[in-house]
Amino acid sequence: MKLDIIGDIHGCYLEFYNLTTELGYNWKEGYPVHPEGRKLAFVGDLTDRGPESLKVIEIVWTLAVKESAAYYVPGNHCNKLYRYFLGNKVQITHGLETTVAEYEAKSLPEQKSIKTKFIELYERAPLYQALDEKKLVIAHAGIREDYIGRNSSKVKTFVLYGDITGEKNPDGTPVRRDWAKSYKGKAIIVYGHTPVKEVRVTNQTYNIDTGAVFGNKLTALRYPELSIVSVPVHSMPYVPEKFREL
Repeated sequence: MKLDIIGDIHGCYLEFYNLTTELGYNWKEGYPVHPEGRKLAFVGDLTDRGPESLKVIEIVWTLAVKESAAYYVPGNHCNKLYRYFLGNKVQITHGLETTVAEYEAKSLPEQKSIKTKFIELYERAPLYQALDEKKLVIAHAGIREDYIGRNSSKVKTFVLYGDITGEKNPDGTPVRRDWAKSYKGKAIIVYGHTPVKEVRVTNQTYNIDTGAVFGNKLTALRYPELSIVSVPVHSMPYVPEKFREL
């Protein structure tokens, strides 16, 4: 199994295009295809804050649903957008407002199409992916070793939000424990969710959310090589205070 696992895109379509091109994918079909049969995988948070969330949804739906050529797991922003599309009451804040503005600017047929595609993408996705005979696990905010193979509400909360304490940071985001420091499993865990300036490698875990939407870079981890490929961000301003070490 040869994968290129991409960190949180957050609507940064240009950087997604540039990164896949850098990884050797071509876009002749209108979506990225690797000549050697490598597949893409996504750690979630495809949308919000960035300029082209809907284009990212279209491409990932094509890859993961239509072509069965990629792996996708949802992030907390994906979960919130899903609930918005279902008509549930959600706060249109923390980046969702950018995706909603894009959506509302579309014609009704276009709105129906993107809504249908995203709901299908989300509902077909597992909470996390255990791949390559469980030697690799992809989960948006990570996963504890004892949660692998389980799908309870506790697991869902952990996978979407991390090991939250119930407290809040000054900016309103939840305080999270550093679960990776105590991870002792053999499986490689690849995740995102918490923006870091450089890929964070701790005890067989890789945080590959290098804060594309905050102006840093978009990163992929190549598997099984475990090499890192990044492209700089040109579409978003750099916001240094958004990067936190756990």
